[in-house]
Amino acid sequence: MSKRDYYEVLGVSRSASDDELKKAYRRCAMKHHPDRNPGDAAAVEAFKECKEAYEVLSDAGKRRMYDAHGHAAFEHGMGGGGGPGPGFADMGDIFGDIFGNIFGGGGAGRGPRRGADIGYVMELDLEEAVAGVEKRIEVPSLAPCAPCNGSGSADGKVETCGTCHGRGQVRMQRGIFTMQQPCPHCGGRGQVIANPCASCHGNGRVEQEKTLSVKIPAGVDSGDRIRLAGEGEAGPAGTPPGDLYVEVRVRPHEIFVRDGDDLHCEVPIRISQAALGDVIRVPTLDGEVELRIPAETQTGKLFRLRDKGVKSVRSRAPGDLYCKAVVETPVNLSTEQRELLEKFEATFVGEGARRHSPRASTFLDGVKGFWDRMVS
Repeated sequence: MSKRDYYEVLGVSRSASDDELKKAYRRCAMKHHPDRNPGDAAAVEAFKECKEAYEVLSDAGKRRMYDAHGHAAFEHGMGGGGGPGPGFADMGDIFGDIFGNIFGGGGAGRGPRRGADIGYVMELDLEEAVAGVEKRIEVPSLAPCAPCNGSGSADGKVETCGTCHGRGQVRMQRGIFTMQQPCPHCGGRGQVIANPCASCHGNGRVEQEKTLSVKIPAGVDSGDRIRLAGEGEAGPAGTPPGDLYVEVRVRPHEIFVRDGDDLHCEVPIRISQAALGDVIRVPTLDGEVELRIPAETQTGKLFRLRDKGVKSVRSRAPGDLYCKAVVETPVNLSTEQRELLEKFEATFVGEGARRHSPRASTFLDGVKGFWDRMVS
């Protein structure tokens, strides 16, 4: 069967840069990696094909030879007599250099696989997030099978894999390339089960819902995550379990809006309080405190209460509470109140009234200037 064009394998043009080649190889290798496609022989072949293509095209010298002669450049002695020519690296090392620990090790299939990490979203009230809380949660997961103690074997016996002879890996030769990959017979474990457990069918794991107690530290905010090591899914056939990540989401509060470690709230005040000044009580997370409203306070004025915000989960330094004054228009007036307001309003006559309403005066001056410009 003839080989596919290396550029076609990676899905790039013949003028692709080194960076484009590397990105294309990442996509191809991640899509077809054996760890993501267990038992899929076609994926294994596609994975080897993209590794072979990248090995040639990522080397400037080999790429020039391939562009000039195609696959024939590496046959009949042109590329070193059918074997690896000077500078050919181990394919596992190439993959490890590019992907690091994406698949759990420095190279494809090396080391025992672990169980999958799982996530859980925990919703908290603001008070719980600020003070810290301990909660019990139920998490669906894969746990070690009890009858076989996670081994997958009904009688506890396992045999050395006859394909990889216990190494968990096999070497595949394809043309000039030698590649190492997890053994397809034992899945990289190096052992096979002769008598599978009836409960887990040899998998060593069963679906189970477990209850955990989670301590949430004081000061957490939406998006923070707490890691519970080893509380994820059990690994296959007794390999290490994954981790559980609890992500915090704080519900909206009826009074406060959180901004980092600061809190914001609106404080309604009457017209008389805004005009004459007053001392009012405002809520904080620690209880009510007094807030002095100076005379002639306008809507939107911010009052800062130091250290009345949230203590940071990291530095433990407290934030501040910002209270925004909102002057309310009185409603449901009695006859007496209406008459008093009418008498009060009657005092705002003539040009002298402008000095009592600075914002209104500025607005009226702006309107007058606007109309003057329109007319001229």
